[in-house]
Amino acid sequence: MRTLLITGPGGSGRTTVAAATARAAAQEGIRTLVLGADRGDTLGAALGVPTGPVPVTAGPGITAWRPDPAAAFRADLTAFQERATTVLDLLGAQRLDPEEVTPLPGAEELSLLRALRDAALAERHDLLVVDLPPTHQALALLALPEELRRYLRRLLPPERQAARALRPVLGRLAGVPLPAEWLYDTAARWDLELAAVEAVVNDPGTVVRLVAEPGPAGADAVREAGLGLALRGLRTESLVANRVLPEDGAAGPFAELAAQQRKTLAEWQAAGPAVHTVAHLGRDPRGPDDLAALAAPAVNPGGHPVEWPVHDRLADDGVLVWDIPLPGAVRDALDLVRRGDELLVTAGPFRRIVPLPSALRRCTVAGAALREGVLRIRFAPDPALWPRTP
Repeated sequence: MRTLLITGPGGSGRTTVAAATARAAAQEGIRTLVLGADRGDTLGAALGVPTGPVPVTAGPGITAWRPDPAAAFRADLTAFQERATTVLDLLGAQRLDPEEVTPLPGAEELSLLRALRDAALAERHDLLVVDLPPTHQALALLALPEELRRYLRRLLPPERQAARALRPVLGRLAGVPLPAEWLYDTAARWDLELAAVEAVVNDPGTVVRLVAEPGPAGADAVREAGLGLALRGLRTESLVANRVLPEDGAAGPFAELAAQQRKTLAEWQAAGPAVHTVAHLGRDPRGPDDLAALAAPAVNPGGHPVEWPVHDRLADDGVLVWDIPLPGAVRDALDLVRRGDELLVTAGPFRRIVPLPSALRRCTVAGAALREGVLRIRFAPDPALWPRTP
């Protein structure tokens, strides 16, 4: 199954474009599921069919689903209380009833990620269209599985689980109780669930469609979004320029706006990726007829996943070079920090901690340069760790 993630700056009309994209795909005979994340039913308003926690048919070949984060959070808390029964009883804790629980911050994001995983694993559809939150929230959401897995590995290293049989003895020798068995089991289960979500996000069939209104603000938002997506290793399939005014129909104060849109469109078309225009209907699109009038572009099945290749320059320059594509990055807003076998990369407002490829773990950082939107980091072999050649 292919996955199309749709995001853009707030107010850009991304939900409407997601609905129109799902409808266009379904008309081509593609079994499509469109997944919404808004608290309000903006997705249902665009489709003309109310959506909610139970998937509904929104037209021929289209299923719409808007998960309920409150129900998911209550179910998770109830399950946690059942698994932690012994600990809660020892502490004398009073359990919470599901009816009195309200979702905490982050519950919506986790609910959407779980729905994304479940939809991909079900394999009932050919295309999954995900209406993500605005760009900055979407990037934080997509980074969550990788970051949470890293935290789990640091707090509860998998290697320590191998000593389960020795834990009681070690606890008596140390004089302090070691983490209970259920804690490691819970961490392992969470890691497995997060890995499944991460696999969907990083799958070669997962691409991103950006939605923005052409103009100075939209151009800034698209430039920043492209950098954030590149740092996450996600491919931008296309850019949808939404609410475009007709060139010959804009008069008076709208003539200047139309000219501004045409200038931004020319810049986008020259820079890539593929740009598709969606006309301004003069009203908020509602229902199948309006979605058809938008003429949303089909999903592009081609292209290649984003790669961060390591080039062998040992024979010529004595270094290995790691290429990280960062289109739109500025040298003054870049920062690199090596921490053990990890590299912390900061590009503008975005940051990511990535594990080093195995060959680079035996090297020291020898320098870096940003050229033509690609960050090239040079690594020199560490004589103490690099295999000696006869």
